[in-house]
This record gives sequence, structure tokens and C-alpha cells, in this order.
Amino acid sequence: MNLSNLQPAEGSVHRDGKRVGRGEGSGKGGTAARGHKGAKSRSGYSKKIGFEGGQMPLQRRVPKFGFNNVNRKEYVGINLNKLQEMVDNGIITDTVNLDILVENRLAKRSDLVKILGGGELKSKLKVSVHKFTASAKEAIEAAGGEAVTL
Repeated sequence: MNLSNLQPAEGSVHRDGKRVGRGEGSGKGGTAARGHKGAKSRSGYSKKIGFEGGQMPLQRRVPKFGFNNVNRKEYVGINLNKLQEMVDNGIITDTVNLDILVENRLAKRSDLVKILGGGELKSKLKVSVHKFTASAKEAIEAAGGEAVTL
């Protein structure tokens, strides 16, 4: 290798390509390779997002149905048997709150949590979350615990 055969690595040099609009002699003068007339030949042209050359755009062709309520609240459901399993494994002893659920990856800090009545609870727990189903609240109180709504 010497100075006469040095060349840049493959793909490292980006040439801008043709220099347009530099006179007739360049071969790219006149219309500057934009063709004659039409929106694309004009300065300031930019096509709209989703424009398909006048064909009906996909966004408008696809049927739309249903309704999305912007005010909907999504709750993360946790069943009673999951709480009992955590008691059995020694993860929780007497209280269950959002911090404990976040630590054990059952919910995220920003989630709303609802305790569901699936399974059975034998332990006395003080559970404080955002919501309870009627059966879950009943089961927690029947076991001697307390259901606190945040």
C-alpha cells in the first residue's frame, strides 16, 4: 500500500451526486432535472404525509368503526389467590400497598390497581389500593383484614 492506491473505506464517502441548475453545458441546466410543470417542479413543494399521487389514501380507504373513550380508566387486576401466594412465600406479612406491589412487579407506579375476588384469602391483611370488587372486599373482611380504598 502506498499513497498512489489509497482510497476511502466502502460506504464511508457520500457524494451528493449531480450538480443541477448550473447552466445548459452541464447537461443538468434548464429545468434542473425536475421535468416540465407540475407540483414537483416548483420550489417549496412538499407532499402531504400519506399522499398517494391522487389515489385514495390508505388512511381513508380502511373502514373505521368502534369508539375509544379518552376518559377510560384502565385498572391492573390482582386476584386474591395471588395475594395469598405472596403470603405463603413470605413476601408480605400484614399489609399490602402500592409500593409492595410495585416492588414485586405486579403493577407499575403509575397504574391504578383493583383487587379481584378470584381464589380465596386465608390471611389477615390490610390492603390499600384504588378499587376492590364486592366479592374481594367481602373476602378480605371475612378473613379479618381491612380493605382501604385510596
